[in-house]
Amino acid sequence: QVQLVESGGGLVQAGGSLRLSCAVSGRTSSDYIMAWFRQAPGKEREFVARINWNGGSTVVADSVKGRFTISRDRIQNMLYLQMNSLKPEDTAVYYCAAVHTSGYAQSGQYDNWGQGTQVTVSS
Repeated sequence: QVQLVESGGGLVQAGGSLRLSCAVSGRTSSDYIMAWFRQAPGKEREFVARINWNGGSTVVADSVKGRFTISRDRIQNMLYLQMNSLKPEDTAVYYCAAVHTSGYAQSGQYDNWGQGTQVTVSS
């Protein structure tokens, strides 16, 4: 189990950039998959991007590919989402999530979630 706290959300104009941060604490392990999800009003939560904590391999959703970059700092225990060329449709609450690699192999589900941070993109 780990604790996740997101920050960095806010209001930005279309075409602008934001960097979201997720502080990771608690009982940590290097064998984790970390991810970003988002949920817009009236819509279901959707996957944005994920990264392997150790190897750094990434998967990014088609909807944000080429605009968003997921990264991590293993020394400072931080997860990041760099968001460029933001569009109004990117407006959502963004959540970071984590799961041990063995748990993901078993269920494909994330066991740990942050509280979310609001991103609003104005047109």
